[in-house]
Amino acid sequence: MSLLIDRFVHGESVDQKSIEEFLGSHQFPIIEGSNATFVFYGQADEVRFRHWIFSLESSRPFERLEGTDFWYLTEQLPPGSRVEYKLEVRQGDQRSLIRDPFNPNLAMDPFGANSVCQAEGYETPDWTQPNPDARSGRLVDLEIESAVFNDRREVMLYLPARMRPTRRYPLIVAHDGVDYLRFASLQVVLDNLIHRLEIPQVIVALTQSRNRMGEYAADPRHSRFLAEELVPAVEARYPLIEDPAARCLMGASFGAVASLSTAWRYPGQFGRLLLQSGSFAFTDIGESFRGPAFAPIVDFMNEFREAPGRPAEQIFQSCGVYESLIYENRSLVPLLQKTGMNVRFVESRDGHNWENWRDRLREGLSWLFPGPLWMVYE
Repeated sequence: MSLLIDRFVHGESVDQKSIEEFLGSHQFPIIEGSNATFVFYGQADEVRFRHWIFSLESSRPFERLEGTDFWYLTEQLPPGSRVEYKLEVRQGDQRSLIRDPFNPNLAMDPFGANSVCQAEGYETPDWTQPNPDARSGRLVDLEIESAVFNDRREVMLYLPARMRPTRRYPLIVAHDGVDYLRFASLQVVLDNLIHRLEIPQVIVALTQSRNRMGEYAADPRHSRFLAEELVPAVEARYPLIEDPAARCLMGASFGAVASLSTAWRYPGQFGRLLLQSGSFAFTDIGESFRGPAFAPIVDFMNEFREAPGRPAEQIFQSCGVYESLIYENRSLVPLLQKTGMNVRFVESRDGHNWENWRDRLREGLSWLFPGPLWMVYE
């Protein structure tokens, strides 16, 4: 139990006034060393902590202070941890998942928002916040008539603020690019890193699939679309560096699978990969437990592990230790290294979410594409 909560609940008198004074004079969750204490105040028959930390029981009960509507729970969180969660509140037969009313820290994703607990030692990186001194790049739309999919594809492009037609630029193709903009502050990150000279000026193609669970699951048509239609379409309009070392595929979760499978099918075309929390499901024996959506990924990964080839020259790979995918990601690293590729693997005390992926962007992008600052000092 938190020392602060322990002193409070064992006070001589705990009434509504003292509870309200306690709640009004502290920030929640209460962080004390490796302890994080969550509170809830209100009528309920049961309150539970619902989190996304793999390997821990996903639903943990709060304790109620006898004779009051004050509930509390203390959990141990290693330093540097960042955990997204909700509270499950039961009244009779009705259960509801709510954001923590006493915690203003929220993280957005395509499904809504979660409350965020930031353990001791975690800080939101300053380079993810808008900087008035950093000139903002432009976002422009590009439409591609796709013969591969027999439809029209809309792609958004990030163009650096100081772009000049007489210069040539690296190209990054970002899967779920619009989500990276909305939930991982990608445009702000790019503006800041370019301004700080930590990466060069780059052009980024921000792709978004109507059927990401199908197309990103190692679908060969998606690889053809990227290599034979999207890249040539960008190349026809903007001055790109022709060297494959200046071409990068990036993505998170299924987007990481799509990046790896495309580079594998088109060796020598994409020299850099940025793979975040890849859904790299495979089997050594028996059936995969991940369900039918992962079946084509399992087939691809089993084939890839048998004959990985050399899909790229340099790969940055990251994964959260609180994810169910940490085993698959760790297992992939030595296989990639055996091919002779230059691989950097980074783990974080976080889960499968957009802010985890955001927080790894500086290290990944500046390692794959070092800017003038790193060229001088490293």
